[in-house]
Amino acid sequence: MRCLIAQAEVLAFIERCMLAVGSKPSHAKSLAEVLVEGDRRGHYSHGLNRMDVYVKDVQTGICAKEGEPVVEKETVATALVNGSNLLGPVVGNFCMDLAIKKALNVGIGWVVAHGSNHYGIAGYYSMQALRENMIGMSYTNTSPLVVPTRAKERTLGTNPISVAAPAQDGDSFVLDMATSAVALGKIELYDRRGDIIPEGWGCDAQGKLSTDPGKVLDGGGLVPIGGGEVTGGYKGFGLGMMVEVFCGMLAGSQYSRYIRTWKGTDRVADLGQCFVAINPANFAPGFNSRLSDMLSLHRTLEPAKPDMEVFTPGDPERIHISRCEELGGIPYHINVVKFMNDCAKKIRVEPLLPCDRLISDS
Repeated sequence: MRCLIAQAEVLAFIERCMLAVGSKPSHAKSLAEVLVEGDRRGHYSHGLNRMDVYVKDVQTGICAKEGEPVVEKETVATALVNGSNLLGPVVGNFCMDLAIKKALNVGIGWVVAHGSNHYGIAGYYSMQALRENMIGMSYTNTSPLVVPTRAKERTLGTNPISVAAPAQDGDSFVLDMATSAVALGKIELYDRRGDIIPEGWGCDAQGKLSTDPGKVLDGGGLVPIGGGEVTGGYKGFGLGMMVEVFCGMLAGSQYSRYIRTWKGTDRVADLGQCFVAINPANFAPGFNSRLSDMLSLHRTLEPAKPDMEVFTPGDPERIHISRCEELGGIPYHINVVKFMNDCAKKIRVEPLLPCDRLISDS
């Protein structure tokens, strides 16, 4: 069963929880907006499901409550930002805004940050460029959770990539993907529900593919996009390292196995992140119409299965948003709601999320 909860209620709940552990109101709001947008787009692994991690980071003091990001080095098109160990969404919004301003001025803005934390869905930042009719890109490194091709040890993060590009009439191309086969949160959701995971998502402590989420979470790890070597996992491995080039290497942050253990609070995360804005007006004319044509070309392909239309990047999210609007709220698995309410009780937050509007999983 799922609980249907109004978007405004989830936003307010997350803000209350973050304020309870000492976050600034503006920072709590930034986090809430990112997490709820993740859920609204159907990326439940990076929405409300993640709130307890942020609460713990701020509560323990391992993530800063005060301060703002600071520009350390800058040119007309580039910037190096110190995230001041603040919540990732605070750093992400600051950097993407700066990248867009630079792109408006000189056609491109490339901003990297060190001293950041988990920032939610990468697409939240790339999509900000769409408001200015620009291409946006966002990357981040993360705690080592991915086992490279031919290895046993986790040395790379899920290292997501997001690219958003504007088409005509509000349409867009929005790619938002981890360079691992799936995000860790999806494994956690399956484990919380007591379900097995599809083969090719993760491996056990010996580097062998496993469908047991418990083995993946306890001693095992995620595998790169493509799964094993025979099915092209080395390509996902390469993409994960590419993200480190843009983030850990350019920003001078922690990287690879040097990043703290996921959910660890023994030291600051010091994540590296990259935000890019590109103005199509500085290139060939007709960008929006050509992109609309390419999207239409693929959406109208004859599907291999008649009841499964061809999607372009961003289409599944648009469908999920429309469903949420039709339902009048966001459907959450009841176990996730109960877990987060338990988290809120521990920090004496009221009111809790309501569980009175139940709908089926179908």
